[in-house]
Amino acid sequence: MSTLLIRNGRLIDPANNIDAERDLLLRDGRVAAVEPAGVLDDYEVAESIDAAGMIVAPGLIDMHVHLREPGQSYKETIASGTAAAAVGGFTSVVAMPNTVPVNGSAATLEWMLDAARGARVKLFAMAAATKDSQGTELTDFAALRRAGAVGFTDDGKPVLEERIMRAALIAAARAGVPLSQHAEDTRISAGGCMNAGAVAFRLGLRGIPVAAESLIVERDIQLLREIETSEGLHPHLHVQHVSTARALETIRAAKQEGLHVTCEVTPHHFTLTDEAVGDYDTHAKMSPPLRAEADRLALIAGLVDGTVDCIATDHAPHAAYEKEVEFDRAANGITGLETALGLALGVLHQQHGLSLGRVVELMSAGPASILALSGRGSLGLGHVADVVLFDVDARWQFKAADSLSRSRNTPFDGATMVGRISATLCEGRIIYRDSPHLQEK
Repeated sequence: MSTLLIRNGRLIDPANNIDAERDLLLRDGRVAAVEPAGVLDDYEVAESIDAAGMIVAPGLIDMHVHLREPGQSYKETIASGTAAAAVGGFTSVVAMPNTVPVNGSAATLEWMLDAARGARVKLFAMAAATKDSQGTELTDFAALRRAGAVGFTDDGKPVLEERIMRAALIAAARAGVPLSQHAEDTRISAGGCMNAGAVAFRLGLRGIPVAAESLIVERDIQLLREIETSEGLHPHLHVQHVSTARALETIRAAKQEGLHVTCEVTPHHFTLTDEAVGDYDTHAKMSPPLRAEADRLALIAGLVDGTVDCIATDHAPHAAYEKEVEFDRAANGITGLETALGLALGVLHQQHGLSLGRVVELMSAGPASILALSGRGSLGLGHVADVVLFDVDARWQFKAADSLSRSRNTPFDGATMVGRISATLCEGRIIYRDSPHLQEK
């Protein structure tokens, strides 16, 4: 049997209400024991890690990444993207379906999930909600669920037609998984390339108003009410990358009403505002766009009060030539897997006082709960041995040139990060180690 002992660390496991010095024994890819420091010292193990001075936490889970394979491997591959994930402390990621072809068939989904793709971490995937993500006809939810889909979305494109969105919510409810919506009314946002406001006015760029996001969220939540009344179902709507205070307030009210709504916020939306666009910096161009400071602060308040369920990166790699063009022609999105924890600790924990436990919860137990990823997001006995070790006091500089992603499109190149990843273990295997001395035979 393969055994590994992690000793002397501060274990933070929000799912089990643990924040204390504990030793962690891993056997054959599962958590075999969690004991006070020293209790397991005489246990014979194949390997040992001295985690003194470090946080030991459940492996991070990112429920919103773009790995670009199949079809756009010049930007990213499953192998390269998941290697970057391991460096960032992630042990599970969920790939979005806007690939080429769109992941809307069992064959494409099975190809993505095949071990031959070389994923370094556990790979899950959402499948397209509509055929070719065109928003006009549903995919086969039942067949895709059997093939391994953990949810459905047309991410990158909203499901605009009310009749189709209603049918998709019903189909997802019957499949027992969430329907994730990219909340953007493209009839309002068409032609826009950044947040509507003073910065867009100064730069002479067409802006995207808050209403483009909030109106779709309001429409979808009303559909949940109608479906509960007419169908007797309890659909799960997950709102992706919320960026506005108005949309977040609608979600907060829906939760209080008892509707099954969850949402995510990205590190770039709680860190930056539209001021980051500066003089047409395309590394600050994403969808939804960076918003005003009032929106950023509202997102942080939602992370603090529990309205926001998880942090997701929306890791969106692009080739340099797709960003090195006029701002309105540049591709949307930034990379994010290697900077997510550093930004969360720096902005949320250090600047805004969010507890370490809450940060860990938002990046592990939270997404695991949304997607019902059994055995992940926690270090309870018998759970999958997905673990991240990090030094919360360490400061380091992120250099895009050193990224394991195939792309370098990030506004955080050269930024100082808080909390350095020391090691990442996926299913009991060390898949990333910053310092060789962490492993002791």
